[in-house]
Amino acid sequence: MLDVKFNVGDVVRMKKAHPCGSFEWEITRTGMDFGLKCKGCGHFVMIARPKFIKAVKAVVAAADEQ
Repeated sequence: MLDVKFNVGDVVRMKKAHPCGSFEWEITRTGMDFGLKCKGCGHFVMIARPKFIKAVKAVVAAADEQ
């Protein structure tokens, strides 16, 4: 996953589920920290880049690049 570029608007699948049961998160901010919004309940979290890279499993839907 190290060579994957993450963009605002991408939907990613995490290795562990959120307490609401959803595995999918939308990226709302990138940089040294990632802003993530749960697709199940709408909860917002900030997570450090190394922790995010380790926890992400796959990019489910890429953001529309126009």
